[in-house]
Amino acid sequence: MIHFNEYSACTSILVGKNATVDGSTLIGRNEDAKASWPKRFVVHEHHEYRDNQEFKSTDNGFKMPLPKVRGKYTATPEWTDKEGLFEEDGINEYGVAMSATESTYANPRVLGYDPLVKNGIGEEAMVTVVLPYVHSAREAVSRLGNIIEKYGASENNGVLFSDKDEVWYLEIGSGHQWVAERIPDDHYAVVANQMAIEEVDFNNDDYFMWSPQIYDFVSSNRLNPDRSGFNFRHIFGTHDLSDTYYNTPRVWYGQRMFNPAVKQDPTSQNMPFTRKSETLISELDAQNLLSSHYQGTQFDPLGAGDEADRTKFRPVSLAKTQESHVLQIKPNLPIEIGGIHWLAMGVAAQSTYVPFLEGITDTPEAYKYHVKRDFDPKSAYWIFKLVGILVDPHYLEFGDKLKEVQQTLIEQYEQILKQTDTEASGLNSSELSQLANEASTKSAKLAMRSFKNLGQDLITNSTDFSPLNYHQDLNL
Repeated sequence: MIHFNEYSACTSILVGKNATVDGSTLIGRNEDAKASWPKRFVVHEHHEYRDNQEFKSTDNGFKMPLPKVRGKYTATPEWTDKEGLFEEDGINEYGVAMSATESTYANPRVLGYDPLVKNGIGEEAMVTVVLPYVHSAREAVSRLGNIIEKYGASENNGVLFSDKDEVWYLEIGSGHQWVAERIPDDHYAVVANQMAIEEVDFNNDDYFMWSPQIYDFVSSNRLNPDRSGFNFRHIFGTHDLSDTYYNTPRVWYGQRMFNPAVKQDPTSQNMPFTRKSETLISELDAQNLLSSHYQGTQFDPLGAGDEADRTKFRPVSLAKTQESHVLQIKPNLPIEIGGIHWLAMGVAAQSTYVPFLEGITDTPEAYKYHVKRDFDPKSAYWIFKLVGILVDPHYLEFGDKLKEVQQTLIEQYEQILKQTDTEASGLNSSELSQLANEASTKSAKLAMRSFKNLGQDLITNSTDFSPLNYHQDLNL
Protein backbone atom coordinates (compact mmCIF):
# COMPACT_ATOMS: atom_id res chain seq x y z
CA MET A 1 0.00 0.00 0.00
CA ILE A 2 1.37 3.42 -0.95
CA HIS A 3 1.59 5.83 1.98
CA PHE A 4 0.74 9.47 1.30
CA ASN A 5 1.77 12.18 3.76
CA GLU A 6 -1.16 13.52 5.77
CA TYR A 7 -0.46 17.22 5.22
CA SER A 8 -1.58 20.07 3.02
CA ALA A 9 -0.92 19.04 -0.56
CA CYS A 10 -0.99 22.02 -2.90
CA THR A 11 -0.06 22.61 -6.54
CA SER A 12 1.81 25.74 -7.67
CA ILE A 13 2.67 27.60 -10.86
CA LEU A 14 5.23 30.38 -11.39
CA VAL A 15 5.68 32.30 -14.67
CA GLY A 16 8.34 34.86 -15.59
CA LYS A 17 7.48 38.17 -17.25
CA ASN A 18 8.81 37.23 -20.70
CA ALA A 19 6.82 33.99 -20.69
CA THR A 20 3.44 35.74 -20.40
CA VAL A 21 1.25 37.29 -23.09
CA ASP A 22 1.31 40.80 -21.60
CA GLY A 23 4.57 40.92 -19.64
CA SER A 24 2.90 40.20 -16.29
CA THR A 25 4.52 38.05 -13.64
CA LEU A 26 2.31 35.26 -12.35
CA ILE A 27 2.37 33.05 -9.28
CA GLY A 28 -0.51 30.81 -8.26
CA ARG A 29 -1.41 27.92 -6.01
CA ASN A 30 -4.23 25.69 -4.83
CA GLU A 31 -4.54 25.62 -1.05
CA ASP A 32 -5.43 21.98 -0.47
CA ALA A 33 -6.08 20.75 3.06
CA LYS A 34 -9.67 19.93 4.03
CA ALA A 35 -12.88 19.48 2.05
CA SER A 36 -14.92 21.53 4.51
CA TRP A 37 -12.74 24.27 5.99
CA PRO A 38 -13.93 27.78 5.07
CA LYS A 39 -11.61 30.62 4.07
CA ARG A 40 -12.06 34.38 4.25
CA PHE A 41 -10.57 37.19 2.15
CA VAL A 42 -9.48 40.40 3.88
CA VAL A 43 -7.44 43.57 3.45
CA HIS A 44 -5.04 44.60 6.20
CA GLU A 45 -4.61 48.36 5.96
CA HIS A 46 -1.27 50.16 6.29
CA HIS A 47 -0.54 50.74 9.97
CA GLU A 48 2.23 52.48 11.89
CA TYR A 49 2.47 51.39 15.52
CA ARG A 50 3.92 53.37 18.42
CA ASP A 51 5.15 50.34 20.34
CA ASN A 52 7.23 47.36 19.32
CA GLN A 53 5.17 44.54 17.85
CA GLU A 54 5.45 40.77 18.27
CA PHE A 55 3.97 37.86 16.39
CA LYS A 56 3.05 34.76 18.39
CA SER A 57 1.60 31.71 16.73
CA THR A 58 -1.57 30.13 18.12
CA ASP A 59 -0.43 26.92 16.47
CA ASN A 60 3.06 26.03 17.73
CA GLY A 61 4.15 29.00 19.84
CA PHE A 62 6.55 30.45 17.25
CA LYS A 63 7.18 34.10 18.03
CA MET A 64 9.30 36.94 16.70
CA PRO A 65 9.42 40.76 16.83
CA LEU A 66 7.86 42.70 13.96
CA PRO A 67 8.60 46.15 12.50
CA LYS A 68 6.51 49.10 13.66
CA VAL A 69 5.41 49.88 10.09
CA ARG A 70 3.12 47.29 8.52
CA GLY A 71 2.29 47.77 4.85
CA LYS A 72 -1.16 47.11 3.41
CA TYR A 73 -1.74 43.61 2.05
CA THR A 74 -4.48 41.20 1.04
CA ALA A 75 -4.78 37.75 2.62
CA THR A 76 -6.99 34.66 2.85
CA PRO A 77 -7.07 33.56 6.53
CA GLU A 78 -8.88 30.53 7.95
CA TRP A 79 -12.35 30.77 9.48
CA THR A 80 -10.67 30.19 12.87
CA ASP A 81 -7.22 31.09 14.19
CA LYS A 82 -7.13 28.33 16.82
CA GLU A 83 -4.83 26.24 14.60
CA GLY A 84 -2.99 29.28 13.20
CA LEU A 85 -3.77 32.19 10.89
CA PHE A 86 -2.87 30.57 7.54
CA GLU A 87 -3.15 33.85 5.61
CA GLU A 88 -1.66 31.97 2.65
CA ASP A 89 -1.54 34.51 -0.21
CA GLY A 90 -1.69 38.18 -1.03
CA ILE A 91 -0.27 41.29 -2.69
CA ASN A 92 1.10 44.21 -0.70
CA GLU A 93 1.05 47.95 -1.34
CA TYR A 94 4.67 47.86 -2.53
CA GLY A 95 3.87 45.54 -5.44
CA VAL A 96 5.08 42.25 -3.93
CA ALA A 97 3.03 39.06 -4.18
CA MET A 98 3.51 36.00 -1.97
CA SER A 99 1.96 32.54 -1.74
CA ALA A 100 2.83 30.21 1.14
CA THR A 101 3.15 27.31 1.07
CA GLU A 102 3.74 24.34 -1.22
CA SER A 103 4.23 21.49 1.24
CA THR A 104 7.36 19.45 0.48
CA TYR A 105 9.18 16.63 2.22
CA ALA A 106 12.84 16.13 3.07
CA ASN A 107 14.60 12.80 3.33
CA PRO A 108 15.46 11.37 6.77
CA ARG A 109 19.25 11.57 6.27
CA VAL A 110 19.10 15.34 5.96
CA LEU A 111 16.66 15.74 8.84
CA GLY A 112 18.87 13.53 10.98
CA TYR A 113 21.60 16.19 10.82
CA ASP A 114 19.32 19.26 10.92
CA PRO A 115 15.88 18.38 12.33
CA LEU A 116 12.82 20.55 11.92
CA VAL A 117 12.22 22.90 14.85
CA LYS A 118 8.97 22.29 16.74
CA ASN A 119 8.37 25.97 17.50
CA GLY A 120 10.02 27.31 14.34
CA ILE A 121 8.26 29.19 11.56
CA GLY A 122 5.58 27.25 9.69
CA GLU A 123 3.10 27.79 6.89
CA GLU A 124 0.49 29.43 9.09
CA ALA A 125 2.78 32.35 9.98
CA MET A 126 4.77 33.03 6.82
CA VAL A 127 2.58 35.51 4.94
CA THR A 128 1.80 37.41 8.14
CA VAL A 129 5.44 37.97 9.17
CA VAL A 130 6.90 38.51 5.70
CA LEU A 131 4.53 40.08 3.15
CA PRO A 132 3.66 43.39 4.94
CA TYR A 133 7.33 44.26 5.44
CA VAL A 134 9.03 43.77 2.05
CA HIS A 135 9.46 45.98 -1.01
CA SER A 136 10.60 43.44 -3.61
CA ALA A 137 10.45 39.71 -4.24
CA ARG A 138 14.17 39.43 -3.63
CA GLU A 139 13.85 41.20 -0.28
CA ALA A 140 11.01 38.83 0.64
CA VAL A 141 13.25 35.82 -0.04
CA SER A 142 15.97 37.34 2.12
CA ARG A 143 13.59 38.14 5.00
CA LEU A 144 12.09 34.64 5.11
CA GLY A 145 15.53 33.07 4.75
CA ASN A 146 16.87 35.07 7.69
CA ILE A 147 13.89 34.00 9.81
CA ILE A 148 14.51 30.33 8.98
CA GLU A 149 18.19 30.65 9.86
CA LYS A 150 17.48 32.39 13.20
CA TYR A 151 14.35 30.60 14.45
CA GLY A 152 14.32 27.39 12.43
CA ALA A 153 11.49 25.94 10.35
CA SER A 154 8.81 23.61 11.70
CA GLU A 155 8.01 22.20 8.24
CA ASN A 156 9.52 21.62 4.82
CA ASN A 157 7.86 24.08 2.44
CA GLY A 158 8.14 25.83 -0.89
CA VAL A 159 7.24 29.53 -1.02
CA LEU A 160 6.38 31.69 -4.04
CA PHE A 161 7.28 35.38 -4.45
CA SER A 162 6.95 37.91 -7.27
CA ASP A 163 7.07 41.57 -8.15
CA LYS A 164 6.74 43.22 -11.56
CA ASP A 165 10.25 42.14 -12.58
CA GLU A 166 11.15 38.89 -10.83
CA VAL A 167 9.61 35.58 -9.76
CA TRP A 168 11.27 33.52 -7.01
CA TYR A 169 10.73 30.08 -5.48
CA LEU A 170 12.21 29.29 -2.05
CA GLU A 171 12.47 25.77 -0.65
CA ILE A 172 13.15 24.82 2.97
CA GLY A 173 15.32 21.71 2.98
CA SER A 174 15.70 21.14 6.73
CA GLY A 175 15.42 22.90 10.06
CA HIS A 176 17.72 25.78 9.06
CA GLN A 177 18.80 25.21 5.45
CA TRP A 178 17.10 26.74 2.42
CA VAL A 179 17.66 27.60 -1.24
CA ALA A 180 15.77 29.98 -3.56
CA GLU A 181 15.87 30.17 -7.34
CA ARG A 182 14.68 32.95 -9.60
CA ILE A 183 12.49 31.64 -12.41
CA PRO A 184 14.12 32.70 -15.69
CA ASP A 185 12.06 35.50 -17.24
CA ASP A 186 11.12 33.37 -20.26
CA HIS A 187 10.34 30.20 -18.26
CA TYR A 188 7.59 28.76 -16.08
CA ALA A 189 7.56 26.17 -13.30
CA VAL A 190 4.92 23.77 -11.98
CA VAL A 191 5.49 22.36 -8.48
CA ALA A 192 3.59 19.58 -6.71
CA ASN A 193 4.67 18.66 -3.16
CA GLN A 194 8.17 17.54 -4.04
CA MET A 195 11.50 19.35 -3.74
CA ALA A 196 11.84 20.99 -7.15
CA ILE A 197 15.02 23.10 -7.32
CA GLU A 198 17.84 21.27 -9.08
CA GLU A 199 21.43 22.46 -9.66
CA VAL A 200 22.39 25.45 -7.49
CA ASP A 201 24.97 27.82 -8.95
CA PHE A 202 26.76 29.38 -5.98
CA ASN A 203 28.54 31.77 -8.35
CA ASN A 204 25.29 33.29 -9.62
CA ASP A 205 23.62 35.34 -6.90
CA ASP A 206 21.41 37.03 -9.49
CA TYR A 207 19.43 33.80 -9.87
CA PHE A 208 20.14 31.94 -6.62
CA MET A 209 19.99 32.71 -2.91
CA TRP A 210 20.79 30.28 -0.09
CA SER A 211 21.39 29.86 3.60
CA PRO A 212 25.02 30.82 4.38
CA GLN A 213 26.08 27.42 5.77
CA ILE A 214 24.29 25.12 3.32
CA TYR A 215 27.31 24.12 1.23
CA ASP A 216 29.44 23.29 4.28
CA PHE A 217 26.48 21.54 5.94
CA VAL A 218 26.06 19.20 2.99
CA SER A 219 29.78 18.68 2.48
CA SER A 220 30.76 18.03 6.10
CA ASN A 221 27.89 15.58 6.63
CA ARG A 222 28.44 13.87 3.25
CA LEU A 223 24.81 14.30 2.20
CA ASN A 224 25.36 14.73 -1.56
CA PRO A 225 24.54 11.49 -3.43
CA ASP A 226 25.91 12.83 -6.74
CA ARG A 227 29.56 12.61 -7.77
CA SER A 228 29.55 16.28 -8.79
CA GLY A 229 27.38 19.39 -8.62
CA PHE A 230 24.88 20.51 -5.98
CA ASN A 231 21.41 19.24 -6.92
CA PHE A 232 19.11 20.46 -4.14
CA ARG A 233 16.34 18.03 -5.15
CA HIS A 234 18.71 15.05 -4.98
CA ILE A 235 20.32 16.09 -1.70
CA PHE A 236 17.30 17.19 0.33
CA GLY A 237 14.29 15.66 -1.42
CA THR A 238 12.48 12.33 -1.49
CA HIS A 239 12.11 9.88 -4.36
CA ASP A 240 9.47 7.38 -3.24
CA LEU A 241 6.21 5.93 -4.56
CA SER A 242 4.27 8.80 -3.00
CA ASP A 243 6.17 11.15 -5.32
CA THR A 244 5.58 8.86 -8.30
CA TYR A 245 1.80 8.61 -8.01
CA TYR A 246 0.85 11.65 -5.95
CA ASN A 247 3.22 14.40 -7.08
CA THR A 248 5.01 14.00 -10.41
CA PRO A 249 1.84 13.38 -12.50
CA ARG A 250 0.66 16.91 -11.71
CA VAL A 251 3.96 18.37 -12.89
CA TRP A 252 3.70 16.17 -15.99
CA TYR A 253 0.24 17.51 -16.79
CA GLY A 254 1.31 21.13 -16.34
CA GLN A 255 4.30 20.67 -18.63
CA ARG A 256 2.06 18.78 -21.07
CA MET A 257 -0.23 21.83 -21.21
CA PHE A 258 2.55 24.30 -22.00
CA ASN A 259 4.94 22.00 -23.89
CA PRO A 260 2.71 19.46 -25.65
CA ALA A 261 5.48 18.45 -28.04
CA VAL A 262 7.65 17.18 -25.17
CA LYS A 263 6.95 13.52 -24.43
CA GLN A 264 7.38 12.51 -20.78
CA ASP A 265 6.09 9.78 -18.52
CA PRO A 266 3.69 10.97 -15.77
CA THR A 267 5.68 9.08 -13.15
CA SER A 268 9.10 10.35 -14.20
CA GLN A 269 11.32 11.65 -11.38
CA ASN A 270 13.48 13.57 -13.87
CA MET A 271 11.20 16.32 -15.19
CA PRO A 272 12.97 19.70 -15.15
CA PHE A 273 12.07 22.37 -12.60
CA THR A 274 11.53 25.09 -15.23
CA ARG A 275 10.74 25.04 -18.94
CA LYS A 276 10.34 27.55 -21.75
CA SER A 277 6.75 27.17 -22.94
CA GLU A 278 5.87 26.70 -26.61
CA THR A 279 3.46 29.64 -26.49
CA LEU A 280 3.04 32.61 -24.17
CA ILE A 281 1.03 32.04 -20.98
CA SER A 282 -1.89 34.15 -19.73
CA GLU A 283 -3.46 34.42 -16.29
CA LEU A 284 -6.33 32.32 -17.67
CA ASP A 285 -3.86 29.58 -18.63
CA ALA A 286 -2.52 29.56 -15.07
CA GLN A 287 -6.08 29.33 -13.76
CA ASN A 288 -6.85 26.50 -16.19
CA LEU A 289 -3.91 24.52 -14.85
CA LEU A 290 -4.93 25.02 -11.23
CA SER A 291 -8.52 23.99 -12.02
CA SER A 292 -7.49 20.94 -14.06
CA HIS A 293 -8.03 17.23 -13.50
CA TYR A 294 -6.12 15.59 -16.38
CA GLN A 295 -8.67 16.61 -19.01
CA GLY A 296 -7.92 15.05 -22.40
CA THR A 297 -6.16 12.06 -20.88
CA GLN A 298 -7.25 8.65 -19.61
CA PHE A 299 -6.45 9.80 -16.08
CA ASP A 300 -9.34 12.30 -15.85
CA PRO A 301 -11.59 11.25 -12.89
CA LEU A 302 -14.52 12.71 -14.85
CA GLY A 303 -13.47 11.18 -18.16
CA ALA A 304 -14.21 8.01 -20.09
CA GLY A 305 -11.09 6.01 -19.18
CA ASP A 306 -11.27 2.77 -17.24
CA GLU A 307 -11.55 2.97 -13.45
CA ALA A 308 -7.94 2.02 -12.83
CA ASP A 309 -6.68 4.94 -14.92
CA ARG A 310 -9.25 7.41 -13.60
CA THR A 311 -8.20 6.77 -10.02
CA LYS A 312 -4.47 6.26 -10.61
CA PHE A 313 -3.17 9.80 -9.98
CA ARG A 314 -4.13 12.68 -7.73
CA PRO A 315 -5.63 15.50 -9.84
CA VAL A 316 -4.57 19.13 -9.54
CA SER A 317 -8.04 20.40 -8.57
CA LEU A 318 -9.74 18.25 -5.96
CA ALA A 319 -12.38 18.34 -3.21
CA LYS A 320 -9.88 19.34 -0.51
CA THR A 321 -9.08 22.68 -2.17
CA GLN A 322 -10.09 25.50 0.19
CA GLU A 323 -9.21 28.30 -2.20
CA SER A 324 -7.14 28.80 -5.35
CA HIS A 325 -5.37 31.97 -6.39
CA VAL A 326 -3.34 33.52 -9.18
CA LEU A 327 -1.41 36.65 -8.24
CA GLN A 328 -0.74 38.83 -11.27
CA ILE A 329 1.51 41.90 -11.38
CA LYS A 330 1.00 43.77 -14.63
CA PRO A 331 3.81 45.90 -16.09
CA ASN A 332 3.53 49.64 -16.75
CA LEU A 333 0.49 50.11 -14.52
CA PRO A 334 0.25 51.56 -11.00
CA ILE A 335 0.09 48.74 -8.47
CA GLU A 336 -3.41 49.80 -7.36
CA ILE A 337 -4.83 48.39 -10.61
CA GLY A 338 -1.80 46.50 -11.94
CA GLY A 339 -1.78 44.01 -9.07
CA ILE A 340 -4.63 41.51 -9.37
CA HIS A 341 -5.45 38.92 -6.72
CA TRP A 342 -7.49 36.36 -8.68
CA LEU A 343 -9.34 34.31 -6.06
CA ALA A 344 -11.48 31.19 -6.48
CA MET A 345 -13.16 30.10 -3.26
CA GLY A 346 -13.55 26.34 -2.83
CA VAL A 347 -12.70 23.83 -5.55
CA ALA A 348 -11.20 25.71 -8.49
CA ALA A 349 -12.72 23.40 -11.13
CA GLN A 350 -16.18 24.22 -9.76
CA SER A 351 -15.67 27.87 -8.83
CA THR A 352 -14.61 31.09 -10.55
CA TYR A 353 -11.48 33.25 -10.25
CA VAL A 354 -12.72 36.69 -9.21
CA PRO A 355 -10.30 39.61 -9.86
CA PHE A 356 -9.57 41.80 -6.84
CA LEU A 357 -7.32 44.78 -7.57
CA GLU A 358 -4.52 45.63 -5.13
CA GLY A 359 -5.88 49.12 -4.50
CA ILE A 360 -8.94 47.82 -2.64
CA THR A 361 -9.37 49.02 0.93
CA ASP A 362 -11.94 46.38 1.88
CA THR A 363 -13.61 43.21 0.62
CA PRO A 364 -17.34 42.37 0.32
CA GLU A 365 -18.98 41.31 3.57
CA ALA A 366 -19.56 37.76 2.30
CA TYR A 367 -15.83 37.30 1.75
CA LYS A 368 -14.73 38.47 5.21
CA TYR A 369 -17.76 37.00 7.01
CA HIS A 370 -16.75 35.18 10.22
CA VAL A 371 -18.40 31.93 9.29
CA LYS A 372 -18.23 28.82 11.43
CA ARG A 373 -17.12 25.58 9.82
CA ASP A 374 -20.68 24.50 9.01
CA PHE A 375 -22.52 25.62 5.89
CA ASP A 376 -23.66 29.24 5.96
CA PRO A 377 -25.20 30.89 2.88
CA LYS A 378 -23.86 34.29 4.00
CA SER A 379 -20.30 33.14 3.33
CA ALA A 380 -18.69 33.54 -0.11
CA TYR A 381 -16.79 30.29 0.48
CA TRP A 382 -20.05 28.39 0.89
CA ILE A 383 -21.78 30.17 -1.99
CA PHE A 384 -19.20 28.75 -4.40
CA LYS A 385 -18.71 25.46 -2.56
CA LEU A 386 -22.42 24.67 -2.67
CA VAL A 387 -22.50 24.67 -6.47
CA GLY A 388 -19.70 22.09 -6.57
CA ILE A 389 -21.53 19.88 -4.08
CA LEU A 390 -24.68 20.02 -6.23
CA VAL A 391 -22.80 19.31 -9.46
CA ASP A 392 -20.75 16.37 -8.13
CA PRO A 393 -23.43 13.65 -8.09
CA HIS A 394 -24.88 14.71 -11.47
CA TYR A 395 -21.86 15.90 -13.43
CA LEU A 396 -23.14 14.67 -16.79
CA GLU A 397 -26.42 16.53 -16.32
CA PHE A 398 -25.05 19.73 -14.71
CA GLY A 399 -21.45 20.05 -15.90
CA ASP A 400 -22.34 22.10 -18.97
CA LYS A 401 -24.47 24.51 -16.91
CA LEU A 402 -21.48 25.19 -14.66
CA LYS A 403 -19.10 25.68 -17.59
CA GLU A 404 -21.48 28.15 -19.22
CA VAL A 405 -21.63 30.31 -16.09
CA GLN A 406 -17.85 30.14 -15.67
CA GLN A 407 -17.18 31.20 -19.27
CA THR A 408 -19.69 34.05 -19.12
CA LEU A 409 -18.08 35.37 -15.95
CA ILE A 410 -14.61 35.29 -17.52
CA GLU A 411 -15.86 37.49 -20.36
CA GLN A 412 -17.50 39.89 -17.90
CA TYR A 413 -14.37 40.15 -15.73
CA GLU A 414 -12.28 41.00 -18.79
CA GLN A 415 -14.70 43.75 -19.75
CA ILE A 416 -14.60 45.21 -16.22
CA LEU A 417 -10.79 45.15 -16.12
CA LYS A 418 -10.47 46.70 -19.57
CA GLN A 419 -12.82 49.52 -18.59
CA THR A 420 -10.90 50.02 -15.35
CA ASP A 421 -7.56 50.36 -17.15
CA THR A 422 -9.11 52.94 -19.47
CA GLU A 423 -10.54 55.00 -16.61
CA ALA A 424 -7.31 54.86 -14.58
CA SER A 425 -5.32 57.21 -16.77
CA GLY A 426 -4.23 60.33 -14.90
CA LEU A 427 -5.73 59.34 -11.52
CA ASN A 428 -3.87 59.76 -8.24
CA SER A 429 -3.40 56.96 -5.70
CA SER A 430 -6.58 57.74 -3.77
CA GLU A 431 -8.65 57.87 -6.94
CA LEU A 432 -7.09 54.62 -8.15
CA SER A 433 -8.06 52.93 -4.89
CA GLN A 434 -11.64 54.08 -5.33
CA LEU A 435 -11.63 52.72 -8.87
CA ALA A 436 -10.15 49.43 -7.62
CA ASN A 437 -12.86 49.13 -4.98
CA GLU A 438 -15.60 49.70 -7.54
CA ALA A 439 -14.24 47.23 -10.10
CA SER A 440 -13.48 44.52 -7.54
CA THR A 441 -16.83 44.83 -5.79
CA LYS A 442 -18.63 44.72 -9.12
CA SER A 443 -16.80 41.53 -10.11
CA ALA A 444 -17.39 39.87 -6.74
CA LYS A 445 -21.10 40.69 -6.66
CA LEU A 446 -21.46 39.47 -10.24
CA ALA A 447 -19.78 36.19 -9.33
CA MET A 448 -21.82 35.59 -6.17
CA ARG A 449 -25.10 36.46 -7.88
CA SER A 450 -24.34 34.15 -10.79
CA PHE A 451 -23.43 31.24 -8.51
CA LYS A 452 -26.44 31.82 -6.25
CA ASN A 453 -28.70 31.70 -9.30
CA LEU A 454 -26.90 28.61 -10.58
CA GLY A 455 -27.27 26.92 -7.19
CA GLN A 456 -31.01 27.59 -7.14
CA ASP A 457 -31.32 26.18 -10.66
CA LEU A 458 -29.37 23.05 -9.72
CA ILE A 459 -31.48 22.45 -6.61
CA THR A 460 -34.67 22.80 -8.66
CA ASN A 461 -33.40 20.43 -11.35
CA SER A 462 -32.12 17.89 -8.79
CA THR A 463 -35.58 17.21 -7.42
CA ASP A 464 -36.33 14.54 -10.03
CA PHE A 465 -33.17 12.50 -9.36
CA SER A 466 -34.43 10.75 -6.22
CA PRO A 467 -33.97 6.95 -6.05
CA LEU A 468 -37.58 6.85 -4.81
CA ASN A 469 -38.73 8.16 -8.18
CA TYR A 470 -40.92 6.11 -10.50
CA HIS A 471 -41.38 6.79 -14.20
CA GLN A 472 -44.90 5.86 -15.15
CA ASP A 473 -45.86 4.87 -18.69
CA LEU A 474 -48.24 7.68 -19.61
CA ASN A 475 -49.94 5.43 -22.15
CA LEU A 476 -51.37 3.25 -19.38
